[in-house]
Amino acid sequence: MTLEDLGYHPELENYRQAESLDAFVVGRVISEHKDRYIVNTAEKEYQSEIIGKLRFTATSRADFPAVGDWVAVSEYNDDHALIHAIFPRKTVIERQAVGKQGEKQIIATNIDYAFIVQAVDRDFNLNRIERYLTICYAANVIPLIVLNKIDLIDETALKSRVDQVQKRVKQVPVYTLSNKTQKGIEQIKGCIKKGKTYCLLGSSGVGKSTLSNILLGKQSMKTNTISTSTNKGRHVTSHRELLILENGGIIIDNPGMREVGVTDATEGLEMTFDAITSLSADCRFKDCTHTSEVGCAILSAVENGEIDLSAYENYLRIEREKEHFSSTVAEKRKKDKVFGKMVKDMKKKNINNKY
Repeated sequence: MTLEDLGYHPELENYRQAESLDAFVVGRVISEHKDRYIVNTAEKEYQSEIIGKLRFTATSRADFPAVGDWVAVSEYNDDHALIHAIFPRKTVIERQAVGKQGEKQIIATNIDYAFIVQAVDRDFNLNRIERYLTICYAANVIPLIVLNKIDLIDETALKSRVDQVQKRVKQVPVYTLSNKTQKGIEQIKGCIKKGKTYCLLGSSGVGKSTLSNILLGKQSMKTNTISTSTNKGRHVTSHRELLILENGGIIIDNPGMREVGVTDATEGLEMTFDAITSLSADCRFKDCTHTSEVGCAILSAVENGEIDLSAYENYLRIEREKEHFSSTVAEKRKKDKVFGKMVKDMKKKNINNKY
């Protein structure tokens, strides 16, 4: 295996030279298990952990390695290494951390394309597709939509599903697939390019890990059977893992996500709802909230059917989440600043009392 097989490119080598990291081995994080990381280099695979300096200078979880990262490592045992530096990330797909206000969770880094996978039966949800599109566009990652489990519905129902997606989502390829019969798999394989990194996004049980195994040509990610009571796949993937495919493409499978909370994804929101974004320029007021104002071009478009009502409501919902996230981050920074000043004043007071 070469570094190029893992997606290494000249810009990364230029950074390595500029930062005087020549003494270290370059590798890519292929999986993460709490504070331990599996790093693949051109020569071998290492169980890795970060050095103390990286740990103590980290200001957030984003400062730690993530699956897809390029890192500089040094070997300290046969199969163990220390991570000394994280290379700059080209792209970062992230969402709002579940249960943690104002914090982000990195899904994967250095991604070129994202397969947004949905099952066409019970999991089908246009609003969720738009959420995934928003986090992809915010990360400057190219989205591809995969409607899976087409063996569970008839041709008429499938056509209806595809039409619904294409009506709401413009200029994003839509692929139909059956993991069971492998109908449509050649189209998926055909869009995977050597040296490019892809990730699979979707809810639990939509068939992401099975798709990974088919693309890989062997059983790598754990899968399970379909539940007879819910007709959904039983989700068993518990961690993210980077896999190298037979055709030279690179894919990252992800655990299913019940919640896809957006963060400060202004550009992503504008690209996902580009029709709404374009029309907003025609609103009477520059600060129009598109909810009740007279002369709102978007409300007018919803009334005359130019904009889908469900898409409009989803846009408002995601916009509120984005604003709430931004205000929460600002509040946290304010509190941290006040706390930092209090600690500084206490230290100064203790020093004065000492002398």
